[in-house]
Amino acid sequence: MLNKKDQRIRRSRQTRVRIALQRVARLTVFRSNLHIYASVISDDGTKVLATASTAEKEVRDALAGHGKGGNVAAAAIIGKRIAEKAKAAGVEKVAFDRAGFAYHGRVKALAEAAREAGLQF
Repeated sequence: MLNKKDQRIRRSRQTRVRIALQRVARLTVFRSNLHIYASVISDDGTKVLATASTAEKEVRDALAGHGKGGNVAAAAIIGKRIAEKAKAAGVEKVAFDRAGFAYHGRVKALAEAAREAGLQF
């Protein structure tokens, strides 16, 4: 019997295969109880082009009055930051890889904030 993490990883595999066929940069998300992380990975999967997370010092300082990094508000900040960093790296269009997480709550907030900041997916 698979545990919760193994089930999530199993769900993410087919998505990764489909994204690899698209030949486009991949915006991948990982969420833990305390933090949320986002990375833009090159189309061939060899380079990380941009990263943003609630573990970064600037983000922690910005969230000082709003609790920890494990909430929807923090995810929205990360979505905006990853879009800005990706555009600075020359990436306009990405495929969204939710890594087996449900498109709901923090993952959805990050995706919508990245779209609003100009990232296309």
